[in-house]
Amino acid sequence: MLTRLFSVSRPVLWINTIGPGVVGMWLTGTLWDSGAIALLIWLTLPFNLLIYGINDIFDRDTDQLNERKGGYGGARIVEGDVRLIWWGVVITNLPFLAWFATQYSAETLAWIAAYVLVFAFYSMPPLRFKARPYLDALSNAAYALPLAIVPLALGRGPVWLVVIAVMAWSIAKHTYDAIQDIAEDSAAGIRTTAVALGARGALAWAATWWLVASVCLGLVNVSIGIANAGYAAVLVWMLWREPSAARARWLYRFSVAYPYVVGSIAGSQLTLAIFFGWYAP
Repeated sequence: MLTRLFSVSRPVLWINTIGPGVVGMWLTGTLWDSGAIALLIWLTLPFNLLIYGINDIFDRDTDQLNERKGGYGGARIVEGDVRLIWWGVVITNLPFLAWFATQYSAETLAWIAAYVLVFAFYSMPPLRFKARPYLDALSNAAYALPLAIVPLALGRGPVWLVVIAVMAWSIAKHTYDAIQDIAEDSAAGIRTTAVALGARGALAWAATWWLVASVCLGLVNVSIGIANAGYAAVLVWMLWREPSAARARWLYRFSVAYPYVVGSIAGSQLTLAIFFGWYAP
């Protein structure tokens, strides 16, 4: 059961939650703060099981037709898995949320609540953001919220320009990754931003948001802005040349690597700056 829940949580994508959490801690000016331990643990299996477990439950019929499901791109579940996943989501998340409620300020709890609700209703009816053009992408801005949650939990102010940059980045990446699923989503009657705009329109949408992210990051650190813009430009150009589902699926591995590559550049700079005393929040 644990192996199944681990698989459903898509561990290769944990970087999208734990990464902003760690960077949020670093942006307070310290490499490590024990006050962030509970939040950082929550941002691994528990919260990712909430995101992807709920997603898999409500998409299990269409996922049977999706070639990339069943691997690192997402689990392919059956009816018998539904009860296990629901219990897994509750048991792994509820203790953390109860503890947070006793420890953090009302402002921090409001951001945590927004984080949970946006991702729950990304897949759950009646809101089901994933089936609403533009809202599906815009709701993914919530991936940036640990950059605000962790500093606030530690009694510090977030670096809002970085929060905005990662929001824009997340909007772009969601639509870029959804291009590979246009045929399956259309057949299932799910009208995503990628379905509404078509492959090249979705690429233009993603490129615009990645440009916004690059400008915001560049205002904080020029080299990170350039690195982000360069990686995004390559992804967009490679798919623009051949905007097919097969090409998008082949490029998905490089999209998954995106936060690891650019995040490593940003993280190494920030880590060195804090270690040598060059950074003051």
